[in-house]
Amino acid sequence: MTEKIQTLRDNAAMRWIALLLLALAMFCAYIFMDILSPIKDLMQTQRGWDSLAFGTMQGSETFLNVFVFFLIFAGIILDKMGVRFTAVLSGAVMLVGGLIKYYAISESFFGSGLERWFTDNLNYIPVFEELGVSPFYRGMPASAKMAAVGFMIFGCGAEMAGITVSRGIVKWFKGRETALAMGSEMALARLGVATCMIFSPYFAKLGGTINVSRSVAFGVVLLCIALIMFVVYFFMDKKLDSQTGEAEAVDEPFKVSDIGKILSSLGFWLVALLCVLYYSAIFPFQKYAVNMLQCNLTLIEADPNTFWGGSSVTIVQYIVMLLVAVCSFASNFIKTNKSMKYGLMGLAIVALVVYCYMGYMRGTAETIFAVFPLLAVAITPILGNYVDHKGKAASMLMIGSILLVICHLTFAFILPMFKGNAAGGTIVAYVTILVLGASFSLVPAALWPSVPKLVDEKIIGSAYALIFWIQNIGLWLFPLLIGKVLENTNPVGTNPDELNYTWALIMLACLGIAALLIGLYLKVVDKKKHLGLEEPNIKE
Repeated sequence: MTEKIQTLRDNAAMRWIALLLLALAMFCAYIFMDILSPIKDLMQTQRGWDSLAFGTMQGSETFLNVFVFFLIFAGIILDKMGVRFTAVLSGAVMLVGGLIKYYAISESFFGSGLERWFTDNLNYIPVFEELGVSPFYRGMPASAKMAAVGFMIFGCGAEMAGITVSRGIVKWFKGRETALAMGSEMALARLGVATCMIFSPYFAKLGGTINVSRSVAFGVVLLCIALIMFVVYFFMDKKLDSQTGEAEAVDEPFKVSDIGKILSSLGFWLVALLCVLYYSAIFPFQKYAVNMLQCNLTLIEADPNTFWGGSSVTIVQYIVMLLVAVCSFASNFIKTNKSMKYGLMGLAIVALVVYCYMGYMRGTAETIFAVFPLLAVAITPILGNYVDHKGKAASMLMIGSILLVICHLTFAFILPMFKGNAAGGTIVAYVTILVLGASFSLVPAALWPSVPKLVDEKIIGSAYALIFWIQNIGLWLFPLLIGKVLENTNPVGTNPDELNYTWALIMLACLGIAALLIGLYLKVVDKKKHLGLEEPNIKE
């Protein structure tokens, strides 16, 4: 007997279409978020951004969210105005910030009145300067300052989109495959990291001439697509509410005491601390990972006149990457036809080997690091499905922290030992990056679906906003700290491809150790207070 379809939410296909729209929007946002990461060396040679300028600009993404409390306001907006309004608003804000960042890096900025203004101003920000948290500093390139302003605005929209997507998934999947949906959304969105690593250098070097603004222009086009995805979701979500009779805005007015309820929860604080520690060891690292590989690997870049050094190989490799992602992801959803399931898994493995070989033959660090999300795409649905039906979310977070520590220590001490051995170093890099990606997949599958178990449904948006705000403190601080550590542990004038990353990586490994300790304590608290973090999301 088949279940009667009553609303869009009851229709599995429509639920997953709604998820796909949200995931595609975040896919585009993730690309823009790291659009300059694979071309850090080019930003130094073409725009004069040293490690400190690069790190300060990258850290500026979360400045307004942290120090102007924009994320808290975003959570209130989400709880008051609903998912669809906030989704479209976040898409528009991301696009505005992206356009400003594009202009700052474009040739049109140089010699303009704005360049002169940014050169002469924002060298001293009262209070923030004294506290050591200013998003600018005296001597910072004007283009980096203006790009930081645009990135701040983009960051407001991106983090608002993040909490909105989480709330939207809870709305469409509560009582169903919540962890699977959240894990799948993040797995698909993180393909944006690989896309960025492959195509940002491609556009920067297109036609044999280097122009870093082309990479940012590519990202801006994708932000336009993200806004379109949110608009389509707007009408789909509106249709759902017309069917269910649910009000988009909260029935009760928002009260400051609601935040007090969230902050009084020990479970909330432990999840928030684990989140900021874990994500601070991942996202800031992504911004430097390509340059770290350039400094630790012996890479022999292919001759531009050959297939491996030409532009067409970029498209071919990306197609192979998509084949890995699609086959591995789809294999998780085939339950009955085992021959097809294992056939897809086998094809994904073969395609992954081909992809890695192509990255080695191209001899570029960005194509090697682009493998980062591929294992996550394959296993995140498995982990999400396990949490939905078996639980053990707190245990998964601990495993993720252990893998995180192992990977950063491998980058710090083992990878440099293979300097001079191109094949050996590349293999170590690939394996470590894949494991790091797998570790990363444990968080969306286990952590985010746990939040609705800790707070009332009507303030979920504010709860996610508070966690994201705490997380953003780390995302602001650690790109800046990595830049400062590199400046202080390397001689002045060190070439951008000869930096020593050991101490920066040790710092990130320490974050993983702290996250592991928090995870252990969270498991103890969960057992004592019966928070339900180890229990399945779907009650059989």
